[in-house]
Amino acid sequence: MKSQPEATTMFLDGTKRRIAIVASRFNETVVSGLLEGARSTLTDAGVVDMDMPTFWVPGAFELPLVAQRLAQKGEFDAIICLGAVIKGDTAHFEYISNEVAAGLARVSLDTGTPCAFGVLTCYSQEQAIARSSADEHNKGIEAARAVLDTLGTLDQIDRL
Repeated sequence: MKSQPEATTMFLDGTKRRIAIVASRFNETVVSGLLEGARSTLTDAGVVDMDMPTFWVPGAFELPLVAQRLAQKGEFDAIICLGAVIKGDTAHFEYISNEVAAGLARVSLDTGTPCAFGVLTCYSQEQAIARSSADEHNKGIEAARAVLDTLGTLDQIDRL
C-alpha cells in the first residue's frame, strides 16, 4: 500500500502547469491586489508568466461563464476566479455572492477543472482592502495555493 502524505502536506508545485486567472473589473483596486497575490504565488510555485493569462470580466457575476468557457477549452489545468462583492443597502450582495459561488462550484464539478473561489464577500470596503493587501492575509494567495494543492491531490489520485 502506498504511503499517504501528512494531512498538513500541501502540493504547491506549479511546474509545467497552465492556470488561467479570471478577474472582475468591478472593485478593480481590490481585485488588483488579489491578482498580484495570486500571480506572485503561482510564479513562486514555478508557473511561467505565459502560462497564467488573465481574462477580465465586468463583474463577479460573469466569472462562472468565462471560467466555464476556459475549462471547456481543455487548455488549462486550473482556473482562479478573483472578484470582490461588498455589501450595500440591498439584497444584491446575497444574490450575487450565492450565484457566483454556486456557478464556480458547478464549473469545477461539470468539467473536472479545479476552479478557485477567490471572490471576496465583505461587509465593508475596509474588509476588502485588508483581504487584498500585499501580506499574508491576501485571499488571492489563498486561491492560488488552493488550485495548486487541488491539482497535486488530483495527480496523487490519478497515480493510484
